[in-house]
This record gives sequence, C-alpha cells and structure tokens, in this order.
Amino acid sequence: MPKKQEPKKENSKEKAKEEKKQEKKQKKSYEAVLNIYTSFNNTIAHATDMAGTTLAKVSGGMVTKHDRLKANPTIAMFIAKRIAERLKELNVNSLYIRIRAKTRNPAPGPGAHAIIKSITREGFKILNILDTTRVPRGGPKKKGGRRGRRV
Repeated sequence: MPKKQEPKKENSKEKAKEEKKQEKKQKKSYEAVLNIYTSFNNTIAHATDMAGTTLAKVSGGMVTKHDRLKANPTIAMFIAKRIAERLKELNVNSLYIRIRAKTRNPAPGPGAHAIIKSITREGFKILNILDTTRVPRGGPKKKGGRRGRRV
C-alpha cells in the first residue's frame, strides 16, 4: 500500500511545478515609452505602450496643490513613484524615455533628472533616453523688437 501513495505525492509535486511554470509564462514583461515634459513651471510624465496608448499620466498638479512646487525635483520623485506603481500593475519592466523641455530652452527643467533617478530606483530597466525638445528653424520672430531686450 505505501507504494501506491508515493506516486500520488509525486504527481502533486509535478502539478505544482507545472503551475509555477505557467505562472512564470503568464508574467510576461512589457516595454513602454515614458514621455517627460519639464518646464520651469510644471512637470508632466506620460507613459504609453509602444503603439501610443496611454497607460498612465501624472502631472505636478496631481501631486501637490502649491503652484510654486510643481516643477520641484521632490515633487518629480512623487510623480515617478505614482507612474511606477501603475506600470508595475501592468507588468512593464523596461522603458524608453523621451525628455522634452519648453521649445527653444537649452536644458530641461529641474524635474527630469529626478524622475529618471527615481524610475531606476524602482527597478525599471531604461533602454534609451532621448531628448525631443523642439528647436525652431527660423520660424516666427522672437519677442523683444529689432534691438532686442534691453537689460
């Protein structure tokens, strides 16, 4: 009789192993694009899938109600934390990052670096960082008149 009970235990062990394998297969990891827009007044993070469908979108005003703090690096960390929570629910583990500053600005605002740093701490793999700031090629006349802004 003990011989008959042993195969049942092995079958249950094999079933448990198969279930674990199926769980691993179901946890497929995805890639996403994180668009970060930073100006000196606000920070906006917008996560999309590779097709462009919105997965999560968080701005400085959603995290704080103080206008003067929306572009703050500390608030940017909270923005990144909220984005990370949402993306982890959707099994996203690797990101392409696009940083955009206000048009004609030489550098992004203070929140961009803080978001990238926080996202890496959350465990996401960053595949690429791209600067998509718009640069005018001639275009409309700058304000300030013919002789420019006199300081």
